[in-house]
Amino acid sequence: MSGMKIAPSILSADFANLQKDVEITAQAGAEYLHIDIMDGHFVPNLSFGEPILKALRPHSKQIFDCHLMVDNPEDYIAILAEAGADVIGVHYEATPHIYRVLQQIKETGCKAEVVINPGTPVTVLTDLLEVVDAVLIMTVNPGFGGQKFLPGMLSKIKELNRIKKDRKLGFEIEVDGGINDKTIIECQQAGATVAVAGSFVFNSANPSATIQLLHEVTGD
Repeated sequence: MSGMKIAPSILSADFANLQKDVEITAQAGAEYLHIDIMDGHFVPNLSFGEPILKALRPHSKQIFDCHLMVDNPEDYIAILAEAGADVIGVHYEATPHIYRVLQQIKETGCKAEVVINPGTPVTVLTDLLEVVDAVLIMTVNPGFGGQKFLPGMLSKIKELNRIKKDRKLGFEIEVDGGINDKTIIECQQAGATVAVAGSFVFNSANPSATIQLLHEVTGD
């Protein structure tokens, strides 16, 4: 089994030393950088916007994985693509025009990711899987870092992985929320290929060693 790609979430980083924290994750071998963009409406929290993305881009060659937790996501796509996003994730629940928004992301040259909340079944994705590059399964309720992993989401990951194999598709299966050195193994066994880790990485005494640990336990 090949190792998981690790996506440290800067929501849990030290905002006063963001460039340093990002550089630590890159040096530790984290392939992705997960950037949560929240508007205070779709979720109650506020977080990063396009200026942060633009400021960090020259300091990292990592894949910038931008997770939109916003109303009207279509208003953000072009701005984020221009600021240096590589992957843009949009919640299925955030727009009645999800197919169109995913197409819009692809048109910018970014990879398109659809995100589903814990209460949303995998079946809603049936007609989207041919157009997406990734599916992000929320393993906590979106909006705040530091929450406990919801074990009921493992069956959802397994179901999605089965559909992926049946249809011979190549999209990434990403998980976000409550990821640590134990839950990442469960997610990998269920079929996940990318893991977002925030507080587990940045609240640890040695974020670099923690990223390396996540790689080790998943087979890298």
